[in-house]
Amino acid sequence: MIGERLKKLREKKGYSITELAELASVSKSYLSYIERDLNKNPSIQFLMKVANPLDVSIEYILTGIDQIEDEVDHNGKKIIDDEWKKMLQKAIEDGIEKEDFREYINYIKFKIWEKNNK
Repeated sequence: MIGERLKKLREKKGYSITELAELASVSKSYLSYIERDLNKNPSIQFLMKVANPLDVSIEYILTGIDQIEDEVDHNGKKIIDDEWKKMLQKAIEDGIEKEDFREYINYIKFKIWEKNNK
Protein backbone atom coordinates (compact mmCIF):
# COMPACT_ATOMS: atom_id res chain seq x y z
CA MET A 1 0.00 0.00 0.00
CA ILE A 2 2.67 2.53 0.97
CA GLY A 3 4.86 1.36 -1.89
CA GLU A 4 2.05 1.64 -4.44
CA ARG A 5 1.16 5.10 -3.19
CA LEU A 6 4.79 6.27 -3.37
CA LYS A 7 5.16 4.93 -6.90
CA LYS A 8 1.97 6.68 -8.05
CA LEU A 9 3.07 9.95 -6.43
CA ARG A 10 6.52 9.69 -7.98
CA GLU A 11 5.12 8.98 -11.43
CA LYS A 12 2.56 11.78 -11.09
CA LYS A 13 5.44 14.19 -10.44
CA GLY A 14 7.28 12.76 -13.44
CA TYR A 15 10.28 11.56 -11.41
CA SER A 16 12.27 8.44 -12.11
CA ILE A 17 13.33 6.38 -9.10
CA THR A 18 16.83 7.81 -9.51
CA GLU A 19 15.55 11.40 -9.59
CA LEU A 20 13.38 11.02 -6.49
CA ALA A 21 16.16 9.23 -4.62
CA GLU A 22 18.52 12.12 -5.40
CA LEU A 23 15.97 14.82 -4.51
CA ALA A 24 15.16 13.10 -1.22
CA SER A 25 18.74 12.05 -0.43
CA VAL A 26 17.72 8.42 0.01
CA SER A 27 19.07 5.19 -1.40
CA LYS A 28 17.69 4.31 -4.83
CA SER A 29 17.62 0.61 -3.87
CA TYR A 30 15.75 1.32 -0.61
CA LEU A 31 13.20 3.42 -2.50
CA SER A 32 12.78 0.60 -5.00
CA TYR A 33 12.26 -1.95 -2.20
CA ILE A 34 9.58 0.25 -0.67
CA GLU A 35 7.81 0.79 -4.00
CA ARG A 36 7.79 -2.94 -4.72
CA ASP A 37 6.49 -3.69 -1.20
CA LEU A 38 9.56 -5.76 -0.39
CA ASN A 39 9.90 -3.50 2.64
CA LYS A 40 6.49 -2.55 4.02
CA ASN A 41 7.68 -0.62 7.06
CA PRO A 42 9.78 2.37 5.98
CA SER A 43 11.50 4.48 8.59
CA ILE A 44 10.13 7.85 9.65
CA GLN A 45 13.34 9.47 8.40
CA PHE A 46 12.80 7.97 4.95
CA LEU A 47 9.17 9.12 4.87
CA MET A 48 10.12 12.63 5.93
CA LYS A 49 12.73 12.80 3.17
CA VAL A 50 10.48 11.59 0.32
CA ALA A 51 7.38 13.53 1.41
CA ASN A 52 9.02 16.88 0.69
CA PRO A 53 9.87 16.47 -3.04
CA LEU A 54 6.53 14.73 -3.58
CA ASP A 55 4.70 17.69 -1.95
CA VAL A 56 2.64 15.47 0.33
CA SER A 57 2.38 14.84 4.05
CA ILE A 58 3.64 11.70 5.74
CA GLU A 59 0.03 11.11 6.71
CA TYR A 60 -0.91 10.92 3.04
CA ILE A 61 1.91 8.48 2.25
CA LEU A 62 0.81 6.24 5.13
CA THR A 63 -2.97 6.42 4.75
CA GLY A 64 -3.90 8.06 1.47
CA ILE A 65 -5.74 10.71 3.48
CA ASP A 66 -4.21 14.16 3.44
CA GLN A 67 -5.90 15.62 6.52
CA ILE A 68 -8.17 14.52 9.25
CA GLU A 69 -11.30 16.64 9.01
CA ASP A 70 -11.45 19.38 11.60
CA GLU A 71 -14.44 21.24 12.92
CA VAL A 72 -15.68 23.87 10.49
CA ASP A 73 -17.87 26.93 10.86
CA HIS A 74 -21.03 27.65 8.84
CA ASN A 75 -18.89 28.99 5.95
CA GLY A 76 -16.80 25.82 5.77
CA LYS A 77 -13.74 27.45 7.37
CA LYS A 78 -11.74 25.41 9.88
CA ILE A 79 -12.12 26.54 13.47
CA ILE A 80 -9.00 27.08 15.55
CA ASP A 81 -9.94 27.25 19.19
CA ASP A 82 -8.22 29.42 21.80
CA GLU A 83 -6.19 26.52 23.22
CA TRP A 84 -4.62 25.85 19.80
CA LYS A 85 -3.87 29.54 19.37
CA LYS A 86 -2.17 29.68 22.78
CA MET A 87 -0.10 26.56 22.08
CA LEU A 88 1.05 27.91 18.73
CA GLN A 89 1.90 31.29 20.23
CA LYS A 90 3.90 29.58 23.01
CA ALA A 91 5.78 27.46 20.44
CA ILE A 92 6.67 30.60 18.47
CA GLU A 93 7.82 32.37 21.63
CA ASP A 94 9.96 29.36 22.53
CA GLY A 95 11.75 29.62 19.19
CA ILE A 96 10.24 26.59 17.48
CA GLU A 97 10.56 27.03 13.73
CA LYS A 98 7.87 25.97 11.24
CA GLU A 99 10.06 23.19 9.84
CA ASP A 100 10.68 21.82 13.37
CA PHE A 101 6.95 21.86 14.00
CA ARG A 102 6.23 20.07 10.70
CA GLU A 103 8.78 17.37 11.52
CA TYR A 104 7.27 16.89 14.97
CA ILE A 105 3.76 16.57 13.52
CA ASN A 106 4.98 14.06 10.95
CA TYR A 107 6.71 12.06 13.69
CA ILE A 108 3.53 11.93 15.77
CA LYS A 109 1.46 10.87 12.75
CA PHE A 110 3.98 8.13 11.99
CA LYS A 111 3.90 6.84 15.58
CA ILE A 112 0.09 6.77 15.52
CA TRP A 113 0.13 4.92 12.20
CA GLU A 114 2.76 2.50 13.51
CA LYS A 115 0.69 1.80 16.64
CA ASN A 116 -2.47 1.19 14.59
CA ASN A 117 -0.71 -1.13 12.12
CA LYS A 118 1.00 -3.55 14.49
